[in-house]
Amino acid sequence: MNGVANLFDLGSVLIVGLLLALFSSLHMEDLLQEDSQVTITKQSSSGEMEIIVKDGKKIEAMKVSKEQAKGKGQRLGTAYRLENGSMVYIPEVNK
Repeated sequence: MNGVANLFDLGSVLIVGLLLALFSSLHMEDLLQEDSQVTITKQSSSGEMEIIVKDGKKIEAMKVSKEQAKGKGQRLGTAYRLENGSMVYIPEVNK
């Protein structure tokens, strides 16, 4: 029985190590810090967006529909996706 308990302990340590490696590889270390502020946006294949906001210890998830996103506003600039996948935002200059 001692061997089974040791395997369980080893498995727990391995899982924690893999989770830390995953957070590190995705550059999401801020999710583990208490005083950090993080905003994540996700878009499903159906087009529904979800915004996850972490402010300190408080985490809030909001689903955004097309009806909620409608409204009047002001154009601020243009965003371009480059060939390498990165995005560039160019603000408009108001004269």
